[in-house]
Amino acid sequence: MLRLRERELDADGPITVSSNLSSHTDVIDIGKELADHGSSGDPPPSSPSRYESQKRRDWNTFGQYLRNQRPPVHISQCNSSQVLEFLRYLDQFGKTKVHLQGCIFYGQPEPPAPCACPLRQAWGSLDSLIGRLRAAYEENGGSPESNPFATSVIRVYLREVKEGQAKARGIPYKKKKKTTKGGEDSSST
Repeated sequence: MLRLRERELDADGPITVSSNLSSHTDVIDIGKELADHGSSGDPPPSSPSRYESQKRRDWNTFGQYLRNQRPPVHISQCNSSQVLEFLRYLDQFGKTKVHLQGCIFYGQPEPPAPCACPLRQAWGSLDSLIGRLRAAYEENGGSPESNPFATSVIRVYLREVKEGQAKARGIPYKKKKKTTKGGEDSSST
């Protein structure tokens, strides 16, 4: 006699029932029930989106970073200073050349020769990372009010990185002008 454990019915998971299967007919009936559930018009379980996968990877990486701290930091005790340290730590894996102010190529978008300036994480990558971590923090039970990824300190840091990288490459970031309903620039009045 085969015994199956009872589980809660889950639209994405298998259907199992609590039953003593004493005959071949019981097995066929359960197989038919499973087949009927699969053909109910529900789409088959799909893999997570690229964004969701990246968000989970980023969350796990940040959690590992906190566990490797001495002493280890629990995510509930994390604050914006640990987030800033994490962002600075990631710079060592960056691929964006950011010229220092003393470099002869500072301010040139396409320098003609290599230089010894450091590679850093690009501003856009950091901005996206913070967005994913902000969402993951709240999805994992953190409150929006205590979200260390959503603090003004992090926003200021990202703005400074953006402006510093733009100056180093000679590319100014301009704020978009707000337009009124009539389509006119509000700055021209």
